[in-house]
Amino acid sequence: MNAFIALPRRAFLAGAAALAVSPARAQDGKLPVVASFSIIGDFLREVGGAHVDVTVIVGANGDAHVYQPTPRDGQALAKAKLVFVNGLGFEGWLDRLVAASKTKATVVTLSHGLEARQGDEGLDPHAWQSVANAMRYVENIRDALIAADPANAESFRENAARYHARLDVLDKDMLAAFAAIPKERRRIVSTHDAFGYFAQRYGIDFIAPQGVSTEAEASAKDIARIIDAVRAHKVSAVFLENIADPRLTQRIAKETGAKIGGVLYSDALSSPDGPAGSYEKMMRNNLRELVEALGG
Repeated sequence: MNAFIALPRRAFLAGAAALAVSPARAQDGKLPVVASFSIIGDFLREVGGAHVDVTVIVGANGDAHVYQPTPRDGQALAKAKLVFVNGLGFEGWLDRLVAASKTKATVVTLSHGLEARQGDEGLDPHAWQSVANAMRYVENIRDALIAADPANAESFRENAARYHARLDVLDKDMLAAFAAIPKERRRIVSTHDAFGYFAQRYGIDFIAPQGVSTEAEASAKDIARIIDAVRAHKVSAVFLENIADPRLTQRIAKETGAKIGGVLYSDALSSPDGPAGSYEKMMRNNLRELVEALGG
């Protein structure tokens, strides 16, 4: 599978071979790479292994929708050989940061080539919420790393293959777990609309008072609509998110009688010692929380 790689100044090329150049190196000999947020950072560490030095801009429990870059972020980009981003408008601050840093790094857009979901407010950027899409991210990372550092190509291929196999098991586990729950019970309220790809892949109905970005606050009309939907569909649980204001969920639960479920991780990992310290742990945490709430 060829990667789709975004070069500086937005030149898009298909096929990583076009980027086979002599890489810049950190002092320890590792390839310096930057991830825009924590989930991509985890993917990079899995595929790059000992051959990459990963800097993450938006870290654990951070909200990339509203992030404000710092001078340190610009310094990291200036030193990087590759910058890995989600795309689909997720990192609205990225263009300004790239321009300010004057980086010569190649920007790799991991969602490029995927079929984007159309949300109420435009394209939904949360493609990693389908594990099948996450496997494509891994392939694109593998190809970009091979192009930038062909001397370690075999290691990148092996790491990606092992990780891909684990993600395939995860995807199958999630499909089976939700298929065992009657369709009429698969309804959940979450804080913002980050689970559209999850819903498509695993057959869950998510109702959210906010759109695909946390930048816009839910209006009174939006909240009333959600409360009416929860009552009409007899939704059993509303869920908090690790990056969102819990007051929305608490209000909906109070007015409808639905119980508050656990914490769902949408746009960011937890701290390394938390319940969602990696992408795999994040998705399995969400699976457990949802299955328990839905009575699976």
